[in-house]
Amino acid sequence: MKQAFYALPVAAFFLALSASSCQQSSSDSGVHEINDTVEAASSRIVLPPVEIVPVGTSPEFPNAQLAITSAKGTAQGADSVKVSFAFSVKNYELKGQTPDAAGKNCNNSDKGQHIHFILDNQPYVALYEPKHEITLAKNTEHYLMCFLSRSYHESVKSKGAATLYHFKIDEQGKLVKLEDPKTPMLFYSRPKGDYLGKDTANLLLDFYVWNANLGSDYKVKTLISNSSNAQQKEMLIDNWQAMFIRNLGVGKASVSLTLVDKDGNEVQGPMTKVSRNIQMAAQEPLQ
Repeated sequence: MKQAFYALPVAAFFLALSASSCQQSSSDSGVHEINDTVEAASSRIVLPPVEIVPVGTSPEFPNAQLAITSAKGTAQGADSVKVSFAFSVKNYELKGQTPDAAGKNCNNSDKGQHIHFILDNQPYVALYEPKHEITLAKNTEHYLMCFLSRSYHESVKSKGAATLYHFKIDEQGKLVKLEDPKTPMLFYSRPKGDYLGKDTANLLLDFYVWNANLGSDYKVKTLISNSSNAQQKEMLIDNWQAMFIRNLGVGKASVSLTLVDKDGNEVQGPMTKVSRNIQMAAQEPLQ
């Protein structure tokens, strides 16, 4: 798929390189590079390699708790069901701005802290109230991952800050809670959607791991590519933390995550591989 190349002005380009407050090198970040590709664009501006660096210290919420208190299905026509979820949130303020948001230098929600609602590894819905409704087809099975998010979309990874709900809608339209999965799972969070101007400098790379600890036994194989400028980076992540993607440029890009075992083989089971497309521009309009 061919896309037009968008070149950042030189001054804006160097501003983007220095935008982040995090100065830690990726060499000790739990990221192991597999391959980098950087090609000169027709404008002859050569972009530096894509860089992955830890976000750095963020406010901790060790006592934050999230739970699903109810999940109810209501018939919605002959073939679908409206499902209503209610949540309990403790020791965490929805809609509040995370204290260090102003200095994070990345995309931040002006609506504040929220819940990431991820159904079947599709793009999340941000919930600023502890409730949500969706419509699902009858005779379908689903995995719902929900976790607390800082206002700049970094997940809260402390114990109790996330919940996984495995359920189905049966042929009669009844919601049935299924057994909690025991296999390792990986849920995609960020980057997501469109990025404009200064928000393209530091793209948050974040995901949620379930039933697995990253390290010697499991890793996340990551491929980041920008079809507009031939930027590409492939790596293995063995430390569960949020990171910034830098130097990706503008245009259309994709991020692919795969949970792999110690031998580099894809982990078998539901929710272990996911890809997402994003779009970036120096200014309006996004094309």
